[in-house]
Amino acid sequence: MKFMKLGSKPDAFQVDGKCIRHVTSDLATDIIIKVGDLKFYLHKFPLLSKSNHMQKLVQKASEENCDEINMVDFPGGPNAFEICAKFCYGMAVTLNAYNVVAARCAAEYLEMTEDVDRGNLIFKIEVFLNSSIFHSWKDSIIVLRTAKSLLPWSENLKIVGRCIDSIASKTSVDPANITWSYTYNRKLSVQDKIVGDSMKLREKIESVPKDWWVEDICELEIDLYKRVMTAVKSKGRMDGAVIGEALKTYAVRWLPDSVDVLVSGVHSWRNKLLVETIACLLPSDNGVGCSCSFLLKLLKVAVLAGMDDSSKEDLVKRISLKLHEASVKDLLIPARSPQTTLYDVGMVQSIVNQYMMHEQRSQDVEPGKSAGFVLGHGSLLSVGKLIDGYLGEIAHDPNLSLTSFIDLSCSVSELARPVHDGLYKAIDIYLKEHPNLTKAERKKICGLMDVKKLTMEASMHAAQNDRLPLRVVVQVLFFEQVKAATRAQSRNSDARTTCVSKMSPDEEWDKTMGEDCRSLKKKMSEVETNEDGGEKNSKMGKKKSRNSKNGVQLLPSRSRRIFDKLWVVGVGKGHVENRSSETSGSSQSSAVGVRDNTNKSSGIPSRHRRHSVS
Repeated sequence: MKFMKLGSKPDAFQVDGKCIRHVTSDLATDIIIKVGDLKFYLHKFPLLSKSNHMQKLVQKASEENCDEINMVDFPGGPNAFEICAKFCYGMAVTLNAYNVVAARCAAEYLEMTEDVDRGNLIFKIEVFLNSSIFHSWKDSIIVLRTAKSLLPWSENLKIVGRCIDSIASKTSVDPANITWSYTYNRKLSVQDKIVGDSMKLREKIESVPKDWWVEDICELEIDLYKRVMTAVKSKGRMDGAVIGEALKTYAVRWLPDSVDVLVSGVHSWRNKLLVETIACLLPSDNGVGCSCSFLLKLLKVAVLAGMDDSSKEDLVKRISLKLHEASVKDLLIPARSPQTTLYDVGMVQSIVNQYMMHEQRSQDVEPGKSAGFVLGHGSLLSVGKLIDGYLGEIAHDPNLSLTSFIDLSCSVSELARPVHDGLYKAIDIYLKEHPNLTKAERKKICGLMDVKKLTMEASMHAAQNDRLPLRVVVQVLFFEQVKAATRAQSRNSDARTTCVSKMSPDEEWDKTMGEDCRSLKKKMSEVETNEDGGEKNSKMGKKKSRNSKNGVQLLPSRSRRIFDKLWVVGVGKGHVENRSSETSGSSQSSAVGVRDNTNKSSGIPSRHRRHSVS
């Protein structure tokens, strides 16, 4: 820390009680000056020889025949006046970064200029500021912090502005010219301390990162911090990533982790101001310099603190550009009243909508981009997986409406979901947590997923899931049967293998599924009719199935075989549960088209029971 020593005479100020200061001298004091709660018993001549304002006050006191002068709102208080008084007496006084601003403001108040006496206090302090304080990184920050309590004096004397300019200029210095001794908040490690004259330039550069300065300015209050960062950005020499790191460090320093503290009445206004300030200081490169996790944390505070919509919209736009970097935990933004849900699903919906708009624009810019290329795009796939995971989390909320769940699910492009396992898991959780859904609502939510895009593991789970409508279960079984049949035919028929190898995957699928799809089309409509026909039709179907040996079978032979195979596996595992009246009624021999003699041969009781894997 820099300092300057003024005067050479010994300090003759004495303390008399808590409220009196007097000068020890052969001459009796002839004036009393009151500053705040303290009274100073001094001599007129030393003060009048240095201070123009004291001359005016003493003259006025003489006219009023009064020996006491009361200085109201004296900048810096009694301590600053004592420095000025000692300087007038020529006594030794030391100026440093902690008291120089107060001394400068007090000297200005007393008008201790060169017009009164050469080498007066104002001149000496200005020399000290310009030659030492503003050349020191540490002292500039200390002076700026002390200047806060001396407004508007420090602002009018341009001390604040000069400190800010000094700090901003030093942040742009080449790290090769920086050593850790410049900072004062970082704790030096062993490697940091080994900075000798023999250190190579390369090693020295690597020891000082570009963001060496961000922690040191975190102690500034938000208004001064904003001005410093604005000055840093205006220089145009600071990388956006470093600015983003500085803002993140400041937010971590001042934003509370607890939601209750965040929204408490005492700190709500300050937190709101802090987030608004950080939001307006974000790099202009659309948030590239800030992580998505940090931006989402700002958005959470913005929502809870009640920040204005324009600022939240700006954050949503920035987050949407980096949504693929987010995690499910980042998206769990608590909802505010009057919302009844646990999390603010509407805010996430807005982010996803913005992201898909950017994705659509990028495809419009590159009209030649194929679907396969988009499908392989990592960010799009990451967003699809992210939203499916988020749906799985919010599905536990009993107050989440079906419309909100469906809207958010549909907001993601199908290209982002090559596999529907995540979506199926979220749907299953929602069905479990919302057991009062109607049949139509269950069909609607299950219509979100494509059973052809389920993996074998998910298909096995879905085939035994009594929460799913029967039609969905039959679809799962059918498509798994077709896949199994295709694989079997490819292995057993050389001629077919040769033929299939010349086909594209789409042609192979179409050819394999053609006949089965045509035969199934009519049968599936019968399932829907049976499902919606009520218990009466179900009983009639059972009777008809029992009385007719050659009755109509719903599934083709291959579908029936894989159906039996799945249930034999399920029974073998011992996880057997009775289905609800709706499902069990639909799963009799008429509903699934399996005759009694088939059940006997397979060893399965005539009343089929499906079991679910929770």
